[in-house]
Amino acid sequence: MRLPSWLAQHLAALRALLVLTVLLGLLYPLVLVAVGRIPGLDGKADGSLVSVDGRTVGSRLIGQSFTDADGKPVPRYFQSRPSAAGDGYDPTATAASNLGPESVVDTIATDPEESTPSLLTQVCSRSRAVGEFNGVDGSRPFCTPGGVGAVLAVFRADGLTGAVTRVVSVNQTAHATPFLTSYQGVPVELAQPGRDYVAEGGIVTPIRGDAPAEPTVPADAVTASGSGLDPHISPAYAELQVNRVARERGTDPDAVRRLVESHTTGRALGFMGEPGVNVLALNLALDREFPAR
Repeated sequence: MRLPSWLAQHLAALRALLVLTVLLGLLYPLVLVAVGRIPGLDGKADGSLVSVDGRTVGSRLIGQSFTDADGKPVPRYFQSRPSAAGDGYDPTATAASNLGPESVVDTIATDPEESTPSLLTQVCSRSRAVGEFNGVDGSRPFCTPGGVGAVLAVFRADGLTGAVTRVVSVNQTAHATPFLTSYQGVPVELAQPGRDYVAEGGIVTPIRGDAPAEPTVPADAVTASGSGLDPHISPAYAELQVNRVARERGTDPDAVRRLVESHTTGRALGFMGEPGVNVLALNLALDREFPAR
């Protein structure tokens, strides 16, 4: 007896569901698990964990902070790239900040907890902190000496083209000193919390300033990676930290520099990506070669 067409279609769909469930839901995962247990691959499958004296200290694949109990960077260690993943390097919250080049105006609220720094201010504050920590020039174009975005809201008499009537430094509030005293002859005001000067008609005007075109602090020291988990820093950022680390460990900077070079990996296949330095591996090598005094 021939089955009704609707029943035959349902039975065919059920058979396909069962076959695909077995193939893709059971066999395929089991094959991958088996491959991951092959000697030489099992470490990567387990997360490339790194152990010292039987204690897991991190992963070669996931970045981490090298800070003290108060969250301050430890001077004797190389510091990692910033992270926007959760509270930092959280693999369960891997993400970028999703802020782009147009994020230059801070959200300033009466309650500091509700204030949100723009990407520009984050870059400026990080660059200033890295510069101070390593004893180098942390200035950048479009940043104030205080480490916020050097951005004005310029009000004109006729919208976009008239004479300037008012100027506000949108990322600086009370108790700060305006990074410019005047703009086109008009005194610069400080911003008031809760005000949206762009919505009020101000024209966003970043000010480049007199910082060098090529900042001393490299880009990866002030921006997070797309995943927020990058375990590597650029050779330039590592070089920036060499003198500090050598001083803290009482050794020759050239010896630390050679250690950095030995932990620098080149481009994948010789042409993809950029060279990088694995921070965890480098810091562990430092502890072996030049124990802290």
